[in-house]
Amino acid sequence: MDTLPKYLIADNSSQPEALYIIHTEYPRFCLNVANDAIFWMEDFQKDDEKELEQLTPGLIASALAFYDQEMESLE
Repeated sequence: MDTLPKYLIADNSSQPEALYIIHTEYPRFCLNVANDAIFWMEDFQKDDEKELEQLTPGLIASALAFYDQEMESLE
């Protein structure tokens, strides 16, 4: 495989209560599924704020839909 999937699921033993969805495309971010905290892996300019505010709800919804689909496939 030459490219990363758009989303990845991640966890860490030092934070056993947390589960993360990693968005690998621009704008890259890590979403904590437990509390919807988002950690951006990009450096944004002041000019990007308005576009980011518009994109963020859709990006979170898409990431959570991916998570739900993955969890359903495990059942």
